[in-house]
Amino acid sequence: MKIMITGGAGFIGSNLILSWLENHPEDILVNFDCLTYAGNLANLKEIENHSNYHFYKGDLRLPKDIEAAFEKYQIEAVIHLAAESHVDRSILTPDQFIQTNIVGTFNLLETAKHFWQTELSKHRFLHVSTDEVYGSLGESGYFQETTPYRPNSPYSASKAGSDHLVRAYYHTYGMNTIITNCSNNYGPYQFPEKLIPLLIKNCMEQKPIPVYGNGSNIRDWLYVKDHCCAIDLAFHKASAGETYNIGGLNEWKNIDIVRYICRYLDEKLNRSGDNSCQQLITFVKDRPGHDQRYAIDASKIQQTLSWQPEFSFEIGIQETINWYLDHQAWVAQVTSGEYQKYYIQQYEKR
Repeated sequence: MKIMITGGAGFIGSNLILSWLENHPEDILVNFDCLTYAGNLANLKEIENHSNYHFYKGDLRLPKDIEAAFEKYQIEAVIHLAAESHVDRSILTPDQFIQTNIVGTFNLLETAKHFWQTELSKHRFLHVSTDEVYGSLGESGYFQETTPYRPNSPYSASKAGSDHLVRAYYHTYGMNTIITNCSNNYGPYQFPEKLIPLLIKNCMEQKPIPVYGNGSNIRDWLYVKDHCCAIDLAFHKASAGETYNIGGLNEWKNIDIVRYICRYLDEKLNRSGDNSCQQLITFVKDRPGHDQRYAIDASKIQQTLSWQPEFSFEIGIQETINWYLDHQAWVAQVTSGEYQKYYIQQYEKR
């Protein structure tokens, strides 16, 4: 099958491509990515010459780019991961999120509908989204697939809009769509503006570790390898029009996960006392509209597709930390230039 993976040079996308080629070597993958600050082809260096892998530099905001890729590779299915995804950036520049996440998804759907029009129901379109579309939970309860959407940031609102478009193309045109809504991912190749890789990077450099508010916000953490397995199952086994919540069954307060990683790094780096990584924790002004708690009920995908997280948090986070420690050159490469300016604006001026 000829599958376009949008955002394939990003964090989840590159992990998905690597695992997909390992598990489905007969498929042809087209990595469609415009290489923003978070897209890095070095993530895929080990398979860049693979006969069944192709990179196509294109922008979802430009329909002609999508059409050209569909025409060149005769795309038969889409796994749509490309998105502006950082809440803090969406507060600063919401227009970029509207254009990429909503307009870009619309352009992709329209192109797919045009190219597949004679056999629309046979070509799968899997759209990867977020649990943030559901808003914020209190101390109890879980997000289910039937939970009403209540997005609270420009990012989550733009993803909610894209979800609604995908749903509409299923109900209106009969497109073979699937939507997955995942919890917070962590793992190799994540750009160091997200909490876990940022924390590891700052510990290595002995820089302050910024924690919003008092660190009491709760997130459900999902190892990216488990997420890729869930996407694979949904793509191959789910019925058209279905939606699945994918969570790690693993809730942590932000401050607790920060302290856990700091303790692990203190052991790895032989630090203690005033040199302890925990001494770097710095509480900063909370961001506007900061959701208090996310937690996913993943029982639907567990029961219908037999998916379960394979990795415990302890194994997943240790693999992740060790990966970043062993790939300092990668971290240095992706955190130069524009990112440094953003980091100063976002954290050091607070």
